[in-house]
Amino acid sequence: FCRTRKDTKDVADKLIRDGYNADALHGDLSQQQRDSVMQKFRSGHLHMLVATDVAARGLDVNDLTHVINFNLPDDLEVYIHRSGRTGRAGKSGISITILHSRETGKVRDLERMSKKTFTRMLVPTGTDICEKQLISLVEKVKDVEVNESQIAEFLPAVYEKLEHLNREELIKHFVSVEFNRFLDYYKNAPDLNVQVRERSQEKRGDRGGRRRGNASMSRLFINLGSKDNIRPAKLISLVNEQTGQADIEIGDISIMKKFSFLDVDVRHTNDIIKSFKGFKYKGFKVFVEEANTAQRGASSGSNAGRGNSSRKGKQWGSRNR
Repeated sequence: FCRTRKDTKDVADKLIRDGYNADALHGDLSQQQRDSVMQKFRSGHLHMLVATDVAARGLDVNDLTHVINFNLPDDLEVYIHRSGRTGRAGKSGISITILHSRETGKVRDLERMSKKTFTRMLVPTGTDICEKQLISLVEKVKDVEVNESQIAEFLPAVYEKLEHLNREELIKHFVSVEFNRFLDYYKNAPDLNVQVRERSQEKRGDRGGRRRGNASMSRLFINLGSKDNIRPAKLISLVNEQTGQADIEIGDISIMKKFSFLDVDVRHTNDIIKSFKGFKYKGFKVFVEEANTAQRGASSGSNAGRGNSSRKGKQWGSRNR
């Protein structure tokens, strides 16, 4: 499940390019297309269905083994409904959620609502995935049905071609035929996991600096907020796009009505500020800078940020909402 139809299309396209038997279900499909996708999914010809909550509403599919939440829904009741699609008629199922470390509060709320305990697991590394794929390939070969009568006439030529290989060499060649593409695909795969620390362990430096994982964090101010339809995921995406980097550690994000704050790895503070110079979002000039004391007050709900007579206070007042 994804929040938006765009995410649904992107995820399904990526799965298909990677060789998975997948398709998307979203609001842009005609009724005929929708029926076709669901028929393939119900019959088992389609192994993975990527859908929005709206598009999947009212659909009843038997024998679902897994529900994967690519995003946590804003309404946690929707999560309960999603997960309830598995384990019907006395059967069991697994609900998996891919989430950012800042969403752990939502997980605790879900545990209370569902009376279920979530098990935290790390995102598999490229090496982990390769190992699973290799074992799966070996199991498939071990269990394949051999039709002696059909292959008998071809075996002498096969034996002749392979007679110079010993047992170990033959196994290596056989595995590499299928497995080299997995190794090549995942050889530079980054580790997507972050070190999780309890909030009580966060340490503040002399200037209100924070520590998150192994990185010192600085607090940045950006003049975009909820009125600009900015959400945490969009803010992270903007930082990645403007800096051209996808590995900058980003911590807590606070989104207000007309502005936002985000904690970032202090080593990238200047790069992020420079990257947004001259940037416009939907025609509006955006600026990013280190948050000052008055701006921090605004994040806690006071009027300190708006009452500031600095350039930022004037900038907020000039916006046509």
